[in-house]
Amino acid sequence: MEKQLHLNLLASRPPVPGGLQSGSKMRMGPGRKRDFSPLSWSQYFETMEDVEVENDNGKDISFTAEIYSSGQHGPVLLLLHGGGHSALSWAVFTEVIYNRINCRVVAMDLRAHGDTKVKNSDDLSAETMAKDIGKVVEALYGENPPPIMMIGHSMGGAIAVHTAAANHVPSLLGLCVIDVVEGTAMDALNSMQNFLRSRPKTFKSVENAIEWSVKSGQIRNVESARVSMGGQVKKCEEPLNSPGVSKSIGEVIIEEEEEEEEDGESNHKRKKEDDQEVKKESLYTWQIDLSKTEKYWEGWFSGLSALFLSCPVPKLLLLAGVDRLDKDLTIGQMQGKFQMQVLPQCGHAVHEDAPEKVKNVDKCCPRRSPQKLKTTAELWAGTHDAQIQSTLLRPLCPAVHNCLASREST
Repeated sequence: MEKQLHLNLLASRPPVPGGLQSGSKMRMGPGRKRDFSPLSWSQYFETMEDVEVENDNGKDISFTAEIYSSGQHGPVLLLLHGGGHSALSWAVFTEVIYNRINCRVVAMDLRAHGDTKVKNSDDLSAETMAKDIGKVVEALYGENPPPIMMIGHSMGGAIAVHTAAANHVPSLLGLCVIDVVEGTAMDALNSMQNFLRSRPKTFKSVENAIEWSVKSGQIRNVESARVSMGGQVKKCEEPLNSPGVSKSIGEVIIEEEEEEEEDGESNHKRKKEDDQEVKKESLYTWQIDLSKTEKYWEGWFSGLSALFLSCPVPKLLLLAGVDRLDKDLTIGQMQGKFQMQVLPQCGHAVHEDAPEKVKNVDKCCPRRSPQKLKTTAELWAGTHDAQIQSTLLRPLCPAVHNCLASREST
């Protein structure tokens, strides 16, 4: 009953073209072909802009960050994506959360990812990427940034922790990390190269990449895959007859269809026609070659649990399974150092697979309304008072609200 009331109070938006809604089921009725066509970022974010970030000397442009955002008032949710992904992985989540609470949502492409342009794109160290976050916040808001809650997924969660620990965002009031734990991440590094080699090197189209992402289970939400995969792939820069591309044409994903055949075509006939189409079209490959970033992996995750526990802000950890919790975090959670929520039946991309579940972690959100929107804008514009923060940060996560409430009583 409570959940239904929450859903009823969500502000309505026009349905997404194609009939897919957040968290929609992947399988469709017999004879109906799933739609893997790309969706535009503009259906989920209000604006997209390039933000130029200066070097430490203030004379040269260090990099240009691609920023997607929604909202003009209220606290900021700063969203950091995982390795190989882009800001578009937060598209469906942004639509859900922005329709529910009064806030500003800012999602950025991290360096070497998406459309962010960096002079030294080979430097993906945790220290450098954490500094990037602070510089982008400063470029967006100047010396007096609004209250910010960082939410990071996987690698982005690790970078969020490093950013918070180094105090690169002075107005940080909360930290939410999604499905990244030091122990599990470090154990997985040994098999990461094998996983990356198992992926297709090229795709014949963005639609083909979307289809692979869904059928491989990388993204379980078709709608999210249709908007986010466009940020993960790019057109091949090499000509089709170059050695680097021609050897991977055979690896273009022509996934076997489900048991039923479409329009009476055999899989053999479909594959033959697809191979002919590949020769006529530009190929797509991954936006970033993650295999070349291996030297930075350990730096992202080593010591992460202790660093997370040391961050002096309210913390929330969202996991796809309780088995991901390591010893340090288990002890810290028992000591009440952070709040944790397990969201079962989700893949690693929790915020893409089940944005409604991530949104529903907090069950005491003030609903969106013109009156509340005005109040939020007025309050945040002129004060950082703890009582006001407590009221307005409830939408972000219970951990933030509880921490601020305890500060008020001291």
